Amino acid sequence: MWALVLVFMLGPVAVVGAQPPAAEPRPATQVILKLIAGAEKQLIGVAREMPEDKYQFAPTEGLFRGVRNFAEQIKHAAAVHYLVAASILGEPITADMSDERGPDTVKTKAEVLKYLEDSFAYLKRAASTIDDRNAFTPIKGVFGSAPDTRIGLIVVAVSHSSNHYGQVVEYLRMNGLAPPRSG
Repeated sequence: MWALVLVFMLGPVAVVGAQPPAAEPRPATQVILKLIAGAEKQLIGVAREMPEDKYQFAPTEGLFRGVRNFAEQIKHAAAVHYLVAASILGEPITADMSDERGPDTVKTKAEVLKYLEDSFAYLKRAASTIDDRNAFTPIKGVFGSAPDTRIGLIVVAVSHSSNHYGQVVEYLRMNGLAPPRSG
C-alpha cells in the first residue's frame, strides 16, 4: 500500500525530472527570418486569393470612405518592406519607397504579387545581415528623424504587414471570400 502511495507522490517528481534540457539560444537571424516567413505566408496568401477583377476593390460606405483599394494596400505593405530593407542594407531609398505607395507602373494582379514577393525577398536579404552584434546598434531611422535599430525596423515591417493583412482579409470577406489558412 505504501509503495502505491509513494508512486503517486513521487511520480510527478520523476516526470518533472525527465524533462528535456532547455533549448539552445537561436541566432538573431534565424528568429527574424522565421517572423518574416510567417508574415510572408499570410500576406502573399491573401494577395493570391483575391481575384484580379477585385484588385481595385475598396470599401466605400461608412468609415471606409477614402481608404486604399486592395492593390494599393498590398503595394503599400511591400513598399515599406523595400524601405526597411534598403535602410538596413544602406542602399538608396527611391521615391516609391519613401512615399510608401510602390511604383505606379505596378497595376495588374501578377505585377502586384511579384512586387510583394520581391519585397519579402529583399527584406529577408536585409534580415540575413542582422546578427547578435549589430541587431541593436543604432542606425538612421526611416520613419522620422530618430535613430532606430535593425531589429526595430524588422519588427516595424513585420507588424506593419500584419496590420495590412488584417485589413485585406476584411476586403476578401466583403467579397464573399475567405482567407487561406495560415497554419
